[in-house]
Amino acid sequence: MAVKDRDRFSTATRIRLLGEQTAARVYRSQTKRQARRSRLTGRAALLALVVCSLVVALAYPIRQYVSQRAEIADMQRQQEEAARRVEQLRDLKARWQDDAYAEQQIRQRLHYVMPGETGYIVVDPDAGKASRTDRSAADRPWYANIWDGVDKADAAAE
Repeated sequence: MAVKDRDRFSTATRIRLLGEQTAARVYRSQTKRQARRSRLTGRAALLALVVCSLVVALAYPIRQYVSQRAEIADMQRQQEEAARRVEQLRDLKARWQDDAYAEQQIRQRLHYVMPGETGYIVVDPDAGKASRTDRSAADRPWYANIWDGVDKADAAAE
């Protein structure tokens, strides 16, 4: 134990301790200075520049790709609708080939009756009133209808 105490008070030990303390302070100040320094190195700046230029260079083609994919999806939807419509028209054509269906449609649409039958048509009285209001514009002179249209257009603009 006496040797340790003697080493603690020796000049060499004191100088060594002073050197270590000074080195620790210098090292600590350097690490603080490095911590305060910007962490953006030249490589990081170059990498950021490359990434930004790639984003700018690829933005337009990616936008075009997405819009074209949307157009393709829309065209496929239209194609499916057209195929459904064609199928409906084929079914309708096949029905018109049947004489019973054609006879039913002729009776319904043209009000034809077979010989010996009596045909009746029931008229809805409310339908006549609605059609009279439509005819009121036809009964008036043409220039009155034009002025009414101009007045309605002016009222819509206000």
